[in-house]
Amino acid sequence: METLPLNGIRVLDLTLARAGPTCVRHLADWGADIIRVEPPGNNDGFGGPRDGFDFTNLHRNKRSIALDLKHPEGHAAFLKLAATADVVVENMRMQVKHRLKIGPDDLHAVNPRLVYASISGFGQTGPYSKRGGVDQIAQGMGGLMSITGEPGRGPMRVGIPIDDLTAGNLLALGVMMALFERVKTGKGRWVHTSLLEAQVFMLDFQATRWLQDAEVAGQAGNDHPVNTPMGVFPAADKPINIAASSPKLWEVFCRTAGREDWLARPEWSTPQGRTKDRPALNATISEETRKHPAEWWIDKLEEAGIPCGPVNNIREVFEDPQVQHLDMVWQVPHGERALPVVATPLNIEGLNPGIRRGVPALGADADGVLAEAGLTAEQIKQLRATGALGR
Repeated sequence: METLPLNGIRVLDLTLARAGPTCVRHLADWGADIIRVEPPGNNDGFGGPRDGFDFTNLHRNKRSIALDLKHPEGHAAFLKLAATADVVVENMRMQVKHRLKIGPDDLHAVNPRLVYASISGFGQTGPYSKRGGVDQIAQGMGGLMSITGEPGRGPMRVGIPIDDLTAGNLLALGVMMALFERVKTGKGRWVHTSLLEAQVFMLDFQATRWLQDAEVAGQAGNDHPVNTPMGVFPAADKPINIAASSPKLWEVFCRTAGREDWLARPEWSTPQGRTKDRPALNATISEETRKHPAEWWIDKLEEAGIPCGPVNNIREVFEDPQVQHLDMVWQVPHGERALPVVATPLNIEGLNPGIRRGVPALGADADGVLAEAGLTAEQIKQLRATGALGR
């Protein structure tokens, strides 16, 4: 197997749902040895149906052990695993890991080099720290729903679990920084973020509008909040996105569209004026863009150097020649067939990550994993006899 950057890094994966698995998926795809630790029994609720599309997408490139952390012998076995690990990732409610005695202090006592990584709904401390959080709650609490959708239509969620995904992405970044620091210090860290922190971070310039100018952003629909014209316009067959808001691009756009007369309108002569008169401007542009199909406009505008592109549905995304060129689909072995999943979006020249393992059956790798942690065959047999080890 080709050497990858994270070969030799062992990760204990205690995650469920989406935020935590998103973090672990980055580590798995780039070569880390992932040991997924789940409770014995039917664990569909621990991460979705095992044969479902989402589980396959989130949990490739892993091994599996089914261990009851509430059982004394199961807990003891987990501590042995933790002593051999480089990273533990969890996204339980804040208090659960402490109740199970597998929190960062517990595990650093047996392995000071361990990087302990956590995602919660609202943070590890503070008045909301014990609350359970899911993506849509964070979208609402973190302001995203108030600036998403059309003006006057009420709050609107984003069409993907964006806070789950971003929290997972940020935690993976934090894990890598802690591993890099460990090279110098020899000690691990507790790295954590939350869905709420991720969402506030993603407010970005909308947050800064409030922090510096006391301006509360509202919904702008498909238009850019402050730049005009930048939004969705109808073509003869399907919508397109056009971004021509800068003074130079606005002039080029008008000439490319054959509407130099727009340049003579004083209310549209400045970026501020175009934004102030946005409804009339958008309506006028739409009358023009409706005259030709999307591909005609995209070819014409692209040649003129104006950013533009189609509004695709999901099927059209994966039919797009650029997406196909980027090789954004991997095949995961699943029984006697292979299932397509989304590939890593990261590129490191000279390296080729990919699928090394399919989704493991629950507990399928228990004997090998525990033997690597120093347990004998007899100890593993006894652990299974107590019910603390599944399968």
